[in-house]
Amino acid sequence: MGKFKGIERNLPEHGDREFSRYMRRAFLASSGFDHEDLGRPIIGIADTSSDYNTCHRDMAQIIKALERGVLEAGGLPLVFTTSSWNEILTAPTTMLYRNLLAMETEELIRAQPMDAVILLGGCDKTVPAQLMAAVSADIPALAVVCGPMRTSYWQGQRLGACTDCRRLWAAFRAGEIDQAGIAAVEQRLCASGGTCAVMGTASTMACMCEALGMMLPGGASPPSASAERLRHAVESGRRAVVLARDDLRPSKILSASSFSNAVRVLVALGGSTNAVIHLCAIAGRAGIELALEDFDRIAVQTPLLVDCKPSGKGYMEDFHAAGGMPALLKALSAKLELDAFSVSGCSLAGLLAGAEEPGDWQSVIRSCDAPLGPCGSLRVLEGSLAPDGAVIKAAAASPELFKHRGPAVVFDSPADAAARIDDPALGLGPHHVLVLRNAGPVAAAMPEAASLPIPAYLATQGVKDMVRVSDGRMSGTAYGTIALHCSPEAAVGGPLGLLHDGDIVALDIEGGRLDVELSDSEIACRREQWVAPPLPARGWQRIYCAHVLQAHRGADLDLLLP
Repeated sequence: MGKFKGIERNLPEHGDREFSRYMRRAFLASSGFDHEDLGRPIIGIADTSSDYNTCHRDMAQIIKALERGVLEAGGLPLVFTTSSWNEILTAPTTMLYRNLLAMETEELIRAQPMDAVILLGGCDKTVPAQLMAAVSADIPALAVVCGPMRTSYWQGQRLGACTDCRRLWAAFRAGEIDQAGIAAVEQRLCASGGTCAVMGTASTMACMCEALGMMLPGGASPPSASAERLRHAVESGRRAVVLARDDLRPSKILSASSFSNAVRVLVALGGSTNAVIHLCAIAGRAGIELALEDFDRIAVQTPLLVDCKPSGKGYMEDFHAAGGMPALLKALSAKLELDAFSVSGCSLAGLLAGAEEPGDWQSVIRSCDAPLGPCGSLRVLEGSLAPDGAVIKAAAASPELFKHRGPAVVFDSPADAAARIDDPALGLGPHHVLVLRNAGPVAAAMPEAASLPIPAYLATQGVKDMVRVSDGRMSGTAYGTIALHCSPEAAVGGPLGLLHDGDIVALDIEGGRLDVELSDSEIACRREQWVAPPLPARGWQRIYCAHVLQAHRGADLDLLLP
Protein backbone atom coordinates (compact mmCIF):
# COMPACT_ATOMS: atom_id res chain seq x y z
CA MET A 1 0.00 0.00 0.00
CA GLY A 2 1.12 3.54 -0.70
CA LYS A 3 1.88 6.03 2.02
CA PHE A 4 -0.98 8.48 2.56
CA LYS A 5 -0.08 12.01 3.59
CA GLY A 6 -3.22 12.90 5.51
CA ILE A 7 -3.29 16.26 7.19
CA GLU A 8 0.23 17.02 5.91
CA ARG A 9 -1.04 17.53 2.37
CA ASN A 10 -1.22 20.96 0.72
CA LEU A 11 0.24 23.05 3.52
CA PRO A 12 -0.17 26.83 3.30
CA GLU A 13 2.92 28.87 2.54
CA HIS A 14 4.15 30.64 5.69
CA GLY A 15 7.85 30.34 4.95
CA ASP A 16 8.12 27.80 7.79
CA ARG A 17 6.62 24.34 7.12
CA GLU A 18 6.75 23.28 10.77
CA PHE A 19 4.83 26.42 11.72
CA SER A 20 2.26 25.60 9.02
CA ARG A 21 1.82 22.09 10.47
CA TYR A 22 1.57 23.47 13.99
CA MET A 23 -1.08 26.04 13.03
CA ARG A 24 -3.08 23.48 11.05
CA ARG A 25 -3.20 21.10 14.04
CA ALA A 26 -4.12 23.95 16.38
CA PHE A 27 -7.08 25.08 14.30
CA LEU A 28 -8.30 21.54 13.72
CA ALA A 29 -8.15 21.02 17.49
CA SER A 30 -10.78 23.74 17.75
CA SER A 31 -13.14 21.37 15.89
CA GLY A 32 -12.41 18.58 18.35
CA PHE A 33 -9.86 16.65 16.32
CA ASP A 34 -7.01 15.01 18.24
CA HIS A 35 -3.74 13.41 17.10
CA GLU A 36 -5.41 10.03 16.51
CA ASP A 37 -7.96 11.65 14.19
CA LEU A 38 -5.29 13.54 12.32
CA GLY A 39 -3.20 10.40 11.79
CA ARG A 40 -5.84 8.88 9.53
CA PRO A 41 -6.25 9.15 5.75
CA ILE A 42 -8.26 12.28 5.01
CA ILE A 43 -11.24 11.70 2.72
CA GLY A 44 -12.76 14.83 1.25
CA ILE A 45 -16.47 14.71 0.41
CA ALA A 46 -17.58 17.23 -2.22
CA ASP A 47 -21.09 18.30 -1.26
CA THR A 48 -23.31 19.82 -3.98
CA SER A 49 -26.45 20.19 -1.88
CA SER A 50 -28.30 23.50 -2.13
CA ASP A 51 -31.78 24.85 -1.60
CA TYR A 52 -31.57 25.94 -5.24
CA ASN A 53 -31.03 22.34 -6.33
CA THR A 54 -34.21 20.43 -5.52
CA CYS A 55 -32.78 17.24 -7.06
CA HIS A 56 -30.20 17.16 -4.25
CA ARG A 57 -32.60 17.66 -1.34
CA ASP A 58 -31.79 14.26 0.26
CA MET A 59 -28.01 14.61 0.18
CA ALA A 60 -27.67 15.16 3.93
CA GLN A 61 -28.57 11.50 4.49
CA ILE A 62 -26.10 10.37 1.85
CA ILE A 63 -23.31 12.44 3.42
CA LYS A 64 -23.97 10.82 6.81
CA ALA A 65 -23.76 7.40 5.17
CA LEU A 66 -20.53 8.32 3.38
CA GLU A 67 -19.01 9.61 6.62
CA ARG A 68 -20.00 6.39 8.40
CA GLY A 69 -18.29 4.29 5.74
CA VAL A 70 -15.12 6.39 5.88
CA LEU A 71 -14.96 6.16 9.67
CA GLU A 72 -15.58 2.41 9.65
CA ALA A 73 -12.60 1.95 7.32
CA GLY A 74 -10.30 4.06 9.46
CA GLY A 75 -10.38 7.33 7.56
CA LEU A 76 -11.35 10.85 8.57
CA PRO A 77 -14.16 12.38 6.47
CA LEU A 78 -14.12 16.12 5.83
CA VAL A 79 -17.03 17.59 3.89
CA PHE A 80 -16.54 20.64 1.70
CA THR A 81 -19.18 22.47 -0.28
CA THR A 82 -19.03 23.50 -3.91
CA SER A 83 -21.46 25.33 -6.14
CA SER A 84 -24.54 23.35 -7.12
CA TRP A 85 -26.30 23.77 -10.47
CA ASN A 86 -29.87 22.81 -11.20
CA GLU A 87 -31.01 23.15 -14.81
CA ILE A 88 -34.47 24.40 -13.82
CA LEU A 89 -33.38 27.11 -11.39
CA THR A 90 -30.35 28.44 -13.29
CA ALA A 91 -30.20 31.10 -16.01
CA PRO A 92 -29.33 30.98 -18.82
CA THR A 93 -28.19 27.35 -18.60
CA THR A 94 -26.11 25.19 -16.27
CA MET A 95 -23.84 24.35 -19.19
CA LEU A 96 -22.36 27.83 -18.76
CA TYR A 97 -21.28 26.78 -15.27
CA ARG A 98 -20.17 23.17 -15.81
CA ASN A 99 -16.58 24.27 -16.48
CA LEU A 100 -16.71 26.71 -13.56
CA LEU A 101 -17.75 23.91 -11.20
CA ALA A 102 -15.02 21.69 -12.67
CA MET A 103 -12.45 24.41 -12.05
CA GLU A 104 -13.77 25.15 -8.56
CA THR A 105 -13.78 21.48 -7.55
CA GLU A 106 -10.29 20.87 -8.95
CA GLU A 107 -8.90 23.88 -7.12
CA LEU A 108 -10.52 22.86 -3.83
CA ILE A 109 -9.08 19.35 -4.17
CA ARG A 110 -5.64 20.82 -4.80
CA ALA A 111 -5.88 23.47 -2.09
CA GLN A 112 -7.16 21.37 0.82
CA PRO A 113 -5.64 18.33 2.51
CA MET A 114 -7.25 15.10 1.29
CA ASP A 115 -5.86 11.69 0.33
CA ALA A 116 -8.97 10.79 -1.66
CA VAL A 117 -12.16 12.54 -2.67
CA ILE A 118 -15.75 11.36 -2.93
CA LEU A 119 -17.66 13.35 -5.53
CA LEU A 120 -21.31 13.63 -4.52
CA GLY A 121 -23.39 14.93 -7.42
CA GLY A 122 -26.56 14.24 -9.32
CA CYS A 123 -28.24 16.93 -11.38
CA ASP A 124 -27.02 17.10 -14.96
CA LYS A 125 -23.81 19.11 -14.99
CA THR A 126 -22.52 18.34 -11.50
CA VAL A 127 -21.41 14.80 -12.37
CA PRO A 128 -19.39 15.58 -15.53
CA ALA A 129 -17.91 18.67 -13.85
CA GLN A 130 -16.77 16.58 -10.89
CA LEU A 131 -15.28 13.89 -13.12
CA MET A 132 -13.41 16.52 -15.13
CA ALA A 133 -12.04 17.93 -11.88
CA ALA A 134 -11.05 14.53 -10.54
CA VAL A 135 -9.18 13.65 -13.73
CA SER A 136 -7.25 16.93 -13.66
CA ALA A 137 -6.47 16.85 -9.92
CA ASP A 138 -5.62 13.13 -10.17
CA ILE A 139 -5.91 12.04 -6.58
CA PRO A 140 -7.87 8.88 -5.68
CA ALA A 141 -11.53 9.62 -6.39
CA LEU A 142 -14.88 7.96 -6.82
CA ALA A 143 -18.34 9.20 -7.74
CA VAL A 144 -21.60 8.90 -5.84
CA VAL A 145 -24.94 10.33 -7.00
CA CYS A 146 -28.14 11.27 -5.23
CA GLY A 147 -30.19 8.93 -7.43
CA PRO A 148 -33.34 9.34 -9.52
CA MET A 149 -36.68 10.50 -8.16
CA ARG A 150 -39.69 8.24 -7.90
CA THR A 151 -42.64 8.23 -10.27
CA SER A 152 -46.17 9.44 -9.58
CA TYR A 153 -49.63 9.25 -11.18
CA TRP A 154 -52.21 11.61 -12.69
CA GLN A 155 -55.57 10.41 -13.97
CA GLY A 156 -54.25 6.86 -14.11
CA GLN A 157 -51.12 7.85 -16.08
CA ARG A 158 -47.74 7.07 -14.59
CA LEU A 159 -45.62 10.23 -14.52
CA GLY A 160 -41.94 10.97 -14.16
CA ALA A 161 -39.98 14.13 -14.78
CA CYS A 162 -39.11 15.19 -17.28
CA THR A 163 -40.05 13.39 -20.50
CA ASP A 164 -43.65 13.40 -19.28
CA CYS A 165 -43.26 17.11 -18.47
CA ARG A 166 -42.62 17.74 -22.15
CA ARG A 167 -45.26 15.32 -23.42
CA LEU A 168 -48.01 16.84 -21.30
CA TRP A 169 -46.91 20.41 -22.01
CA ALA A 170 -47.12 19.61 -25.72
CA ALA A 171 -50.64 18.26 -25.12
CA PHE A 172 -51.53 21.48 -23.31
CA ARG A 173 -50.23 23.58 -26.21
CA ALA A 174 -52.30 21.43 -28.56
CA GLY A 175 -55.45 22.07 -26.51
CA GLU A 176 -55.73 18.47 -25.32
CA ILE A 177 -55.30 19.44 -21.63
CA ASP A 178 -56.91 22.50 -20.08
CA GLN A 179 -55.42 24.99 -17.60
CA ALA A 180 -56.76 23.13 -14.58
CA GLY A 181 -55.33 19.88 -15.88
CA ILE A 182 -51.84 21.22 -16.48
CA ALA A 183 -51.89 22.85 -13.02
CA ALA A 184 -52.71 19.45 -11.51
CA VAL A 185 -49.94 17.80 -13.51
CA GLU A 186 -47.50 20.43 -12.24
CA GLN A 187 -48.05 19.27 -8.67
CA ARG A 188 -47.49 15.58 -9.48
CA LEU A 189 -44.58 15.46 -11.90
CA CYS A 190 -41.79 15.58 -9.31
CA ALA A 191 -42.80 13.12 -6.64
CA SER A 192 -39.63 13.11 -4.52
CA GLY A 193 -36.10 14.36 -4.28
CA GLY A 194 -33.65 13.05 -6.85
CA THR A 195 -32.83 13.59 -10.49
CA CYS A 196 -35.21 13.07 -13.42
CA ALA A 197 -37.02 9.73 -13.30
CA VAL A 198 -36.16 8.87 -16.91
CA MET A 199 -32.94 8.23 -18.84
CA GLY A 200 -32.18 11.95 -19.06
CA THR A 201 -28.74 13.46 -18.73
CA ALA A 202 -28.46 12.99 -14.96
CA SER A 203 -29.29 9.27 -15.08
CA THR A 204 -27.20 8.81 -18.22
CA MET A 205 -24.16 10.41 -16.60
CA ALA A 206 -24.61 8.32 -13.46
CA CYS A 207 -24.52 5.27 -15.73
CA MET A 208 -21.45 6.70 -17.48
CA CYS A 209 -19.66 6.93 -14.11
CA GLU A 210 -20.28 3.24 -13.55
CA ALA A 211 -19.33 2.32 -17.13
CA LEU A 212 -16.08 4.31 -16.86
CA GLY A 213 -15.17 2.52 -13.65
CA MET A 214 -15.39 5.66 -11.49
CA MET A 215 -18.31 4.39 -9.37
CA LEU A 216 -18.79 1.20 -7.39
CA PRO A 217 -21.10 -1.31 -9.11
CA GLY A 218 -24.82 -0.76 -8.74
CA GLY A 219 -24.59 2.90 -7.80
CA ALA A 220 -26.17 4.55 -10.82
CA SER A 221 -29.80 3.60 -10.34
CA PRO A 222 -31.00 3.22 -6.70
CA PRO A 223 -33.72 5.83 -6.10
CA SER A 224 -33.01 8.90 -4.03
CA ALA A 225 -33.45 8.38 -0.27
CA SER A 226 -33.80 4.59 -0.68
CA ALA A 227 -32.07 2.14 1.63
CA GLU A 228 -30.03 0.84 -1.31
CA ARG A 229 -28.84 4.37 -2.07
CA LEU A 230 -27.62 4.76 1.53
CA ARG A 231 -25.97 1.34 1.64
CA HIS A 232 -24.10 2.13 -1.57
CA ALA A 233 -22.90 5.36 0.04
CA VAL A 234 -21.57 3.51 3.09
CA GLU A 235 -19.74 1.07 0.82
CA SER A 236 -18.32 3.97 -1.19
CA GLY A 237 -17.07 5.65 1.99
CA ARG A 238 -15.24 2.48 2.98
CA ARG A 239 -13.81 2.07 -0.49
CA ALA A 240 -12.50 5.63 -0.60
CA VAL A 241 -10.16 4.87 2.31
CA VAL A 242 -8.74 1.87 0.44
CA LEU A 243 -8.26 4.02 -2.66
CA ALA A 244 -6.34 6.53 -0.55
CA ARG A 245 -4.09 3.88 0.99
CA ASP A 246 -3.47 2.21 -2.40
CA ASP A 247 -3.06 5.54 -4.21
CA LEU A 248 -5.46 4.37 -6.92
CA ARG A 249 -5.93 7.51 -9.02
CA PRO A 250 -8.13 8.27 -12.04
CA SER A 251 -5.03 8.13 -14.25
CA LYS A 252 -4.66 4.46 -13.24
CA ILE A 253 -8.32 3.70 -13.96
CA LEU A 254 -9.37 5.61 -17.06
CA SER A 255 -8.16 4.34 -20.43
CA ALA A 256 -9.26 4.19 -24.04
CA SER A 257 -11.06 0.95 -23.10
CA SER A 258 -13.00 2.79 -20.37
CA PHE A 259 -14.33 5.35 -22.82
CA SER A 260 -15.10 2.75 -25.48
CA ASN A 261 -17.23 0.94 -22.91
CA ALA A 262 -18.97 4.14 -21.83
CA VAL A 263 -19.90 5.02 -25.42
CA ARG A 264 -21.27 1.52 -26.01
CA VAL A 265 -23.33 1.73 -22.82
CA LEU A 266 -24.61 5.16 -23.87
CA VAL A 267 -25.93 3.72 -27.14
CA ALA A 268 -27.46 0.66 -25.45
CA LEU A 269 -29.20 2.95 -22.95
CA GLY A 270 -30.62 5.25 -25.62
CA GLY A 271 -29.04 7.83 -23.33
CA SER A 272 -28.76 11.59 -23.44
CA THR A 273 -27.02 13.30 -26.35
CA ASN A 274 -25.47 15.61 -23.73
CA ALA A 275 -23.29 12.68 -22.68
CA VAL A 276 -21.44 12.99 -25.99
CA ILE A 277 -20.20 16.45 -25.01
CA HIS A 278 -19.43 15.42 -21.43
CA LEU A 279 -17.53 12.25 -22.37
CA CYS A 280 -15.44 14.20 -24.88
CA ALA A 281 -14.62 16.75 -22.16
CA ILE A 282 -13.67 14.09 -19.59
CA ALA A 283 -11.55 12.23 -22.14
CA GLY A 284 -9.88 15.50 -23.10
CA ARG A 285 -8.89 16.08 -19.48
CA ALA A 286 -7.39 12.57 -19.40
CA GLY A 287 -5.46 13.13 -22.63
CA ILE A 288 -7.42 10.32 -24.32
CA GLU A 289 -8.55 10.81 -27.91
CA LEU A 290 -12.33 10.49 -28.24
CA ALA A 291 -13.86 11.80 -31.45
CA LEU A 292 -17.40 11.88 -32.83
CA GLU A 293 -16.30 9.22 -35.31
CA ASP A 294 -15.74 6.87 -32.36
CA PHE A 295 -19.31 7.39 -31.19
CA ASP A 296 -20.71 6.62 -34.64
CA ARG A 297 -18.46 3.59 -35.17
CA ILE A 298 -19.59 2.07 -31.87
CA ALA A 299 -23.22 3.15 -32.32
CA VAL A 300 -23.74 1.28 -35.58
CA GLN A 301 -22.50 -1.92 -33.86
CA THR A 302 -24.61 -1.58 -30.70
CA PRO A 303 -28.36 -2.24 -30.36
CA LEU A 304 -30.76 -0.40 -28.08
CA LEU A 305 -31.27 -2.61 -25.01
CA VAL A 306 -32.91 -0.43 -22.35
CA ASP A 307 -36.62 0.37 -22.37
CA CYS A 308 -36.56 3.76 -20.62
CA LYS A 309 -38.02 7.09 -21.65
CA PRO A 310 -37.42 9.01 -23.82
CA SER A 311 -36.13 6.19 -26.06
CA GLY A 312 -38.55 3.66 -24.54
CA LYS A 313 -41.47 3.48 -22.13
CA GLY A 314 -40.04 2.74 -18.68
CA TYR A 315 -38.50 4.73 -15.84
CA MET A 316 -35.32 4.57 -13.78
CA GLU A 317 -37.20 2.69 -11.04
CA ASP A 318 -37.84 -0.04 -13.60
CA PHE A 319 -34.24 -0.05 -14.81
CA HIS A 320 -33.05 -0.43 -11.22
CA ALA A 321 -35.52 -3.23 -10.46
CA ALA A 322 -34.30 -5.04 -13.58
CA GLY A 323 -30.73 -5.09 -12.28
CA GLY A 324 -29.44 -1.67 -13.27
CA MET A 325 -25.98 -1.20 -14.71
CA PRO A 326 -24.54 -4.59 -13.63
CA ALA A 327 -27.28 -6.36 -15.59
CA LEU A 328 -26.82 -4.11 -18.62
CA LEU A 329 -23.03 -4.58 -18.58
CA LYS A 330 -23.56 -8.34 -18.39
CA ALA A 331 -25.90 -8.20 -21.39
CA LEU A 332 -23.28 -6.20 -23.31
CA SER A 333 -20.27 -8.18 -22.08
CA ALA A 334 -19.47 -9.76 -25.44
CA LYS A 335 -19.05 -6.27 -26.91
CA LEU A 336 -17.14 -4.61 -24.04
CA GLU A 337 -13.45 -4.11 -23.35
CA LEU A 338 -13.21 -6.38 -20.32
CA ASP A 339 -9.69 -5.29 -19.41
CA ALA A 340 -10.97 -1.87 -18.29
CA PHE A 341 -10.21 -1.19 -14.62
CA SER A 342 -12.42 0.36 -11.93
CA VAL A 343 -12.41 1.90 -8.46
CA SER A 344 -13.53 -1.49 -7.15
CA GLY A 345 -9.92 -2.60 -7.66
CA CYS A 346 -10.52 -5.16 -10.38
CA SER A 347 -11.17 -5.35 -14.09
CA LEU A 348 -14.58 -5.30 -15.70
CA ALA A 349 -14.15 -9.01 -16.40
CA GLY A 350 -13.79 -9.62 -12.66
CA LEU A 351 -16.81 -7.46 -11.83
CA LEU A 352 -19.03 -9.29 -14.31
CA ALA A 353 -17.90 -12.79 -13.35
CA GLY A 354 -20.59 -13.01 -10.68
CA ALA A 355 -23.21 -10.77 -12.31
CA GLU A 356 -26.50 -12.21 -13.52
CA GLU A 357 -27.84 -11.95 -17.04
CA PRO A 358 -31.05 -9.91 -17.41
CA GLY A 359 -33.94 -12.23 -16.54
CA ASP A 360 -36.68 -13.38 -18.90
CA TRP A 361 -39.20 -12.14 -16.31
CA GLN A 362 -38.56 -8.50 -17.17
CA SER A 363 -38.47 -6.49 -20.38
CA VAL A 364 -36.60 -3.34 -19.34
CA ILE A 365 -33.07 -4.62 -20.08
CA ARG A 366 -32.97 -6.74 -23.22
CA SER A 367 -30.28 -9.03 -24.57
CA CYS A 368 -28.24 -8.36 -27.69
CA ASP A 369 -30.04 -11.31 -29.31
CA ALA A 370 -33.48 -9.78 -28.65
CA PRO A 371 -32.91 -6.01 -28.42
CA LEU A 372 -35.48 -3.29 -27.90
CA GLY A 373 -34.32 -1.50 -31.03
CA PRO A 374 -31.76 -1.71 -33.81
CA CYS A 375 -28.18 -0.51 -33.73
CA GLY A 376 -27.60 3.22 -33.99
CA SER A 377 -29.85 4.72 -31.28
CA LEU A 378 -27.39 7.63 -31.42
CA ARG A 379 -25.97 8.83 -34.71
CA VAL A 380 -23.36 11.34 -35.78
CA LEU A 381 -24.16 13.55 -38.76
CA GLU A 382 -21.73 15.33 -41.05
CA GLY A 383 -22.21 17.55 -44.08
CA SER A 384 -22.27 21.12 -45.27
CA LEU A 385 -24.29 22.22 -42.21
CA ALA A 386 -22.00 20.45 -39.74
CA PRO A 387 -18.45 20.10 -41.10
CA ASP A 388 -17.16 19.07 -37.66
CA GLY A 389 -20.21 16.98 -36.87
CA ALA A 390 -23.62 17.00 -35.22
CA VAL A 391 -25.50 14.37 -33.23
CA ILE A 392 -29.05 13.07 -33.24
CA LYS A 393 -30.83 10.64 -30.93
CA ALA A 394 -32.30 8.36 -33.59
CA ALA A 395 -34.10 6.26 -30.98
CA ALA A 396 -36.20 9.30 -30.00
CA ALA A 397 -36.82 10.53 -33.56
CA SER A 398 -39.77 9.83 -35.85
CA PRO A 399 -38.94 7.10 -38.42
CA GLU A 400 -40.84 8.92 -41.15
CA LEU A 401 -38.46 11.87 -40.74
CA PHE A 402 -35.21 9.89 -40.84
CA LYS A 403 -34.82 11.10 -44.41
CA HIS A 404 -36.29 14.55 -44.96
CA ARG A 405 -35.81 17.51 -47.25
CA GLY A 406 -37.50 20.86 -46.60
CA PRO A 407 -37.19 24.65 -46.49
CA ALA A 408 -35.52 26.22 -43.48
CA VAL A 409 -37.15 28.69 -41.14
CA VAL A 410 -34.33 30.35 -39.23
CA PHE A 411 -34.46 31.66 -35.67
CA ASP A 412 -31.46 33.78 -34.68
CA SER A 413 -31.53 32.98 -30.95
CA PRO A 414 -33.60 31.16 -28.34
CA ALA A 415 -35.30 34.48 -27.56
CA ASP A 416 -36.16 34.96 -31.24
CA ALA A 417 -37.65 31.47 -31.36
CA ALA A 418 -39.72 32.05 -28.23
CA ALA A 419 -41.07 35.29 -29.69
CA ARG A 420 -41.99 33.99 -33.15
CA ILE A 421 -42.49 30.22 -33.10
CA ASP A 422 -46.28 30.48 -32.70
CA ASP A 423 -46.80 33.32 -35.18
CA PRO A 424 -49.20 32.08 -37.91
CA ALA A 425 -47.72 34.67 -40.26
CA LEU A 426 -44.68 32.40 -40.66
CA GLY A 427 -46.88 30.00 -42.58
CA LEU A 428 -45.15 26.94 -41.25
CA GLY A 429 -46.08 23.43 -42.28
CA PRO A 430 -44.88 19.98 -41.20
CA HIS A 431 -42.42 19.95 -44.12
CA HIS A 432 -40.46 22.96 -42.85
CA VAL A 433 -37.15 22.56 -41.02
CA LEU A 434 -36.93 24.67 -37.87
CA VAL A 435 -33.39 26.03 -37.45
CA LEU A 436 -32.18 27.55 -34.18
CA ARG A 437 -28.76 29.18 -34.34
CA ASN A 438 -26.60 31.23 -32.01
CA ALA A 439 -27.29 28.69 -29.29
CA GLY A 440 -23.81 27.16 -29.29
CA PRO A 441 -20.97 27.34 -26.75
CA VAL A 442 -19.67 30.82 -27.62
CA ALA A 443 -23.00 32.45 -28.47
CA ALA A 444 -25.07 31.21 -25.54
CA ALA A 445 -23.21 28.46 -23.61
CA MET A 446 -25.41 25.83 -25.28
CA PRO A 447 -28.79 26.10 -23.55
CA GLU A 448 -31.23 23.19 -23.78
CA ALA A 449 -33.28 25.16 -26.31
CA ALA A 450 -32.82 23.04 -29.43
CA SER A 451 -36.00 20.99 -28.89
CA LEU A 452 -38.11 23.84 -30.24
CA PRO A 453 -41.81 23.34 -29.56
CA ILE A 454 -44.09 22.43 -32.43
CA PRO A 455 -45.83 25.70 -33.43
CA ALA A 456 -49.11 25.87 -31.53
CA TYR A 457 -51.28 26.13 -34.63
CA LEU A 458 -49.65 22.98 -36.06
CA ALA A 459 -49.87 21.15 -32.71
CA THR A 460 -53.63 21.73 -32.65
CA GLN A 461 -53.77 20.10 -36.09
CA GLY A 462 -52.11 16.98 -34.69
CA VAL A 463 -48.50 17.58 -35.78
CA LYS A 464 -46.28 15.82 -33.22
CA ASP A 465 -42.80 16.18 -34.70
CA MET A 466 -40.81 18.24 -37.20
CA VAL A 467 -37.16 18.24 -38.20
CA ARG A 468 -35.23 20.70 -36.08
CA VAL A 469 -31.57 21.69 -36.41
CA SER A 470 -29.42 23.65 -33.96
CA ASP A 471 -25.94 24.38 -32.67
CA GLY A 472 -27.43 24.15 -29.17
CA ARG A 473 -28.43 21.20 -26.97
CA MET A 474 -31.60 19.55 -25.89
CA SER A 475 -32.44 18.02 -22.54
CA GLY A 476 -31.69 14.34 -22.18
CA THR A 477 -35.36 13.94 -21.34
CA ALA A 478 -36.49 15.42 -24.68
CA TYR A 479 -37.53 13.58 -27.83
CA GLY A 480 -38.08 14.35 -31.49
CA THR A 481 -36.17 14.53 -34.77
CA ILE A 482 -33.60 17.09 -33.70
CA ALA A 483 -30.07 17.48 -35.05
CA LEU A 484 -27.93 18.96 -32.28
CA HIS A 485 -24.49 20.40 -31.53
CA CYS A 486 -23.85 21.48 -35.14
CA SER A 487 -20.15 22.27 -35.18
CA PRO A 488 -18.69 24.77 -35.75
CA GLU A 489 -21.47 26.91 -34.34
CA ALA A 490 -22.97 29.94 -36.06
CA ALA A 491 -21.26 32.44 -33.73
CA VAL A 492 -17.77 31.43 -34.89
CA GLY A 493 -18.63 31.35 -38.58
CA GLY A 494 -20.21 27.90 -38.84
CA PRO A 495 -22.58 27.22 -41.75
CA LEU A 496 -25.73 27.66 -39.62
CA GLY A 497 -24.83 31.34 -39.45
CA LEU A 498 -25.10 31.60 -43.24
CA LEU A 499 -28.58 30.07 -43.64
CA HIS A 500 -31.52 32.08 -44.98
CA ASP A 501 -35.21 31.31 -44.71
CA GLY A 502 -36.21 29.05 -47.57
CA ASP A 503 -32.82 27.36 -48.02
CA ILE A 504 -33.35 23.64 -48.54
CA VAL A 505 -32.03 21.50 -45.68
CA ALA A 506 -31.56 17.76 -46.20
CA LEU A 507 -31.39 15.29 -43.30
CA ASP A 508 -30.43 11.64 -43.79
CA ILE A 509 -30.01 9.91 -40.44
CA GLU A 510 -29.13 6.49 -41.78
CA GLY A 511 -26.66 8.04 -44.21
CA GLY A 512 -25.20 10.24 -41.48
CA ARG A 513 -25.72 13.47 -43.44
CA LEU A 514 -26.92 17.01 -42.69
CA ASP A 515 -26.64 19.38 -45.63
CA VAL A 516 -27.89 22.63 -47.09
CA GLU A 517 -28.46 22.70 -50.84
CA LEU A 518 -26.35 25.74 -51.71
CA SER A 519 -23.52 26.13 -54.17
CA ASP A 520 -19.99 26.70 -52.94
CA SER A 521 -20.00 30.14 -54.56
CA GLU A 522 -23.19 31.17 -52.76
CA ILE A 523 -21.79 29.99 -49.43
CA ALA A 524 -18.56 31.91 -50.08
CA CYS A 525 -20.52 35.06 -50.94
CA ARG A 526 -22.57 34.84 -47.75
CA ARG A 527 -19.47 34.20 -45.67
CA GLU A 528 -17.94 37.46 -46.87
CA GLN A 529 -20.98 39.32 -45.50
CA TRP A 530 -21.06 37.49 -42.16
CA VAL A 531 -20.19 39.50 -39.02
CA ALA A 532 -19.17 37.85 -35.75
CA PRO A 533 -21.30 38.73 -32.73
CA PRO A 534 -19.62 40.64 -29.86
CA LEU A 535 -18.38 38.79 -26.78
CA PRO A 536 -19.95 39.47 -23.38
CA ALA A 537 -18.40 42.47 -21.65
CA ARG A 538 -17.22 41.01 -18.33
CA GLY A 539 -17.12 38.26 -15.76
CA TRP A 540 -17.26 34.50 -16.06
CA GLN A 541 -19.26 34.62 -19.28
CA ARG A 542 -16.51 36.66 -20.95
CA ILE A 543 -13.86 34.17 -19.82
CA TYR A 544 -16.04 31.28 -20.92
CA CYS A 545 -16.72 32.65 -24.40
CA ALA A 546 -13.07 33.58 -24.97
CA HIS A 547 -11.79 30.08 -24.13
CA VAL A 548 -14.57 27.53 -24.71
CA LEU A 549 -13.96 24.83 -27.30
CA GLN A 550 -16.57 23.71 -29.80
CA ALA A 551 -19.09 20.99 -29.00
CA HIS A 552 -17.26 18.19 -30.81
CA ARG A 553 -14.32 18.80 -28.45
CA GLY A 554 -16.45 18.71 -25.30
CA ALA A 555 -17.01 22.47 -24.84
CA ASP A 556 -14.27 22.53 -22.20
CA LEU A 557 -12.04 25.56 -21.75
CA ASP A 558 -8.85 25.40 -23.81
CA LEU A 559 -6.78 26.56 -20.82
CA LEU A 560 -7.89 23.55 -18.74
CA LEU A 561 -6.70 20.83 -21.10
CA PRO A 562 -3.52 18.94 -20.20
